[in-house]
Amino acid sequence: MALAASLRMVLAPPHPAGRPFILAGVVALLLGLVLTAWLAWLGLIFTLFCLYFFRDPERVPPGRPGAVLAPADGRVVSVGPAVPPLELGLGDTPRWRIAIFLSVLDVHVNRIPVDGTVTRIAYRHGTFVNASLDKASDDNERNALAIRLPDGREMAVVQIAGLIARRIVCDAREGDAVHAGARFGIIRFGSRTDLYLPEGVRPLVAEGQTMIGGETVVAELDAVAPA
Repeated sequence: MALAASLRMVLAPPHPAGRPFILAGVVALLLGLVLTAWLAWLGLIFTLFCLYFFRDPERVPPGRPGAVLAPADGRVVSVGPAVPPLELGLGDTPRWRIAIFLSVLDVHVNRIPVDGTVTRIAYRHGTFVNASLDKASDDNERNALAIRLPDGREMAVVQIAGLIARRIVCDAREGDAVHAGARFGIIRFGSRTDLYLPEGVRPLVAEGQTMIGGETVVAELDAVAPA
């Protein structure tokens, strides 16, 4: 059973954002078969890497009312109070932030954490420091989404470019009605995803834990943070 699940993860179809890279690798492979062996090997290795990196496995949200789901696979690198990106207009009051670092081995598809409506999307240019560093949240290139819950509370998800990431893809649009666990974008080649919980909601995860995007419960909306 575990082996079958692992194979489904590795052999999952690629995200559409990876198709140009996979095609480039196949072209290099075919040219190499005609011209030179080293190009064929390079094309093969690059194609296999892209098939693995852009894999997009199906996820099954728990369906628990009030659950906030991890927006990405990866390792939690920090949990603590922080002010949401100012460009989202969510105020300057610190709220709980969960920062997830995605290595090149993790699935890089981002997922919606809760049911709600996308009220604002704001892209900001920045640097490309190591996404595992805390300053990446403020300094790096990012794309931020504000989501309004059915009860009127708001939260934010931020896609952050990493040291070698140079492309943030966001398929969501302002005004979209979104559902927990649904795909909304991808970041290419190493990155970070920050989740800002609604005011008064506390996290249920700790630094060092491994997340499964769209499945791991990171908070409960009716769980109140201690004073």
